[in-house]
Amino acid sequence: MKLKIALLQLYGENDRNKQLEKGINACKKAKEMGADIALFPEMWSNGYNIPQNTELLESLALSLTNRFVTAFKDLAKKLKMAIGITFLEKHYPKPLNSIVVFDKNGNEAIHYSKVHICDFDAEKMLSPGDEFYTTVLETDKGTVTVGCMICFDREFPESARILMCKGAELILAPNACPMEINRLSTLRTRAYENMLAIATCNYPKGHPDCNGHSTVFDGVAWLSDEPGSRDMCIFEAPEEEGIYIVSLDLDLLREYRQNEVMGNVCRHPEKYGELITKSPMSPTIQADMLL
Repeated sequence: MKLKIALLQLYGENDRNKQLEKGINACKKAKEMGADIALFPEMWSNGYNIPQNTELLESLALSLTNRFVTAFKDLAKKLKMAIGITFLEKHYPKPLNSIVVFDKNGNEAIHYSKVHICDFDAEKMLSPGDEFYTTVLETDKGTVTVGCMICFDREFPESARILMCKGAELILAPNACPMEINRLSTLRTRAYENMLAIATCNYPKGHPDCNGHSTVFDGVAWLSDEPGSRDMCIFEAPEEEGIYIVSLDLDLLREYRQNEVMGNVCRHPEKYGELITKSPMSPTIQADMLL
């Protein structure tokens, strides 16, 4: 089973209606290019614009039933293509940074809000999400177990590890930041240590604080009939705007997961108690240093 993922590495528009139209047209184009799943960059509803004024911020926040979101639900059903749409979500006391993935039938498969918000920066205006989820996603090629991370989530190994423990084969990871060597290396590591694929969609160069380089890591570090290790990065986009289609070999990944020792087989969770302590540990940033 080869799943085609469309990374919609697109510039945001200043007008929400134009943003919606651009997103719909991109999904239609992705379907024409053979995509089974289309993924937007982080907070597509407003181009990752987080005003530091509460009233203005709340005016940009959308409910799950807003036309901007439901249009992609209807489109997924029409195109028979799964769509991961990202948006600033209405929530009390503060909005959420969210993604909803609709399956090929337009059903809500997963609704995830960013757990590791950048509350040392502009995202101090947001609330964090509560939990990491997985679901069995229906695509035109078959099913795949997916979970989501959003941008800064990738910096914490627990994010991908929990998703692996919940059965994830593929992580969809919307993004809005410069994808330089260290961030790309982090994605490579998450894919390697959990034997899963990670598809990341970023904004192109020219969008504030972004530079393209959307990627797919397939999680397969080596093959039994080939010497040495292999490059798990099966695709890295250039800086330019574009719709990039990447073919992910799920059969290869599933066979690899059945025969290799990463993931759950050698874990000792009974020894990891320190990971869930709330006691201060070094290195850390003192509270009065946060913005």
